[in-house]
Amino acid sequence: MRYEIDSPLLLSLLPAIVQAEDGLARLDERAARATVADGFAERRHFFDAVGALWVAGELVHVEDLVLHDAHMDTRSPSHELTIAHSILRSRRRIWFAAPEWALSPPGLTVLAGGIEGEGDGPKVKDTSSLIDDDAEDERDALLSAELAEIDAILERSQRLLDSHQNPGTPEPNETSERATEKRSDDPLGLFDDEEWDEVARLRAWRKTLVIADALPATLGAALIFDAWERIEPLRRQHWLGGLLVASYLRARGKVTSHLFAFNAGLKTIRHERRRARDRLTRLQAFLEAMAESAVAGLKEMDRLSLARTQMEIRFKDRRSNSSLPHLADFVLSRPMVSSAMVARELRVTSRGALNLLNDIGIREITGRGRYRAWGII
Repeated sequence: MRYEIDSPLLLSLLPAIVQAEDGLARLDERAARATVADGFAERRHFFDAVGALWVAGELVHVEDLVLHDAHMDTRSPSHELTIAHSILRSRRRIWFAAPEWALSPPGLTVLAGGIEGEGDGPKVKDTSSLIDDDAEDERDALLSAELAEIDAILERSQRLLDSHQNPGTPEPNETSERATEKRSDDPLGLFDDEEWDEVARLRAWRKTLVIADALPATLGAALIFDAWERIEPLRRQHWLGGLLVASYLRARGKVTSHLFAFNAGLKTIRHERRRARDRLTRLQAFLEAMAESAVAGLKEMDRLSLARTQMEIRFKDRRSNSSLPHLADFVLSRPMVSSAMVARELRVTSRGALNLLNDIGIREITGRGRYRAWGII
């Protein structure tokens, strides 16, 4: 299961490589120096998560994702919305970890949802910035794993006692225990396919990183994404490939100011080109997706900078303990906000949140009486 690239293919990709390299360099330089860099980086998480579902053929509204992330759903979340929120949380985990963590075996094990991972966990830059629900889920997962280990120890002890009481009973071994555990967890084989060896496929995919490291950063990212699409290491988390592309660009030092939103540009490319049989067409489509995402990022940064300037004019002469600067930072970090979200973030009443939103002068995007939301369009 090898993945190679030849020299004639590189010559055909040179124009697309130059365009993608230039676009990503401009975006990274602009985002590193902009005053709205933090808000821009957080907003890209939402748009990339929605774009990943779009590429997979599912439609998730970014407004629903924002409300679900804030635990303020207006209705029961759908299965697609739950997956989009998983992508959002995975992007945050990758961003707060070291640049090389996601592409390492321990990082892939954690992102793939494995209970037993090799090595240490991610080393975060700022633990105070992590989301509380992620910590709760991690504690629940650790508790479940410990309870499972206790149950396994009790079961082995009971089998050992039975074997001593009944000499004809064979002693349990590790192979039989694993087989029994697998049958009890998934008796019909609905989740795990014995013929689909994810460990071997992940090992084969990681070999492409050696080939990609000898190429330009954008072409290497397109190459590992194409290999991910061809090899398909994870059947239930196929969306992880786009996140690994962003992590690879960050590890190569191409985009370090934020986690690149590859899926936001990939959704603008036609399906026939993304899934073409010709590898040249696919690689060109992936490189164009990077360039399109860079262009969209620059346009969004222009909108955020203009909105920031307009909001600063309104609270320039306010008192030093005014909540408007904090509100401006919060509005810039979300595609949309509601009065309940603002009230909880600023720790004010609902009436106070509405007054602050009117004072800061951002556009209302719903136009409804019962449910009102504001955002930068």
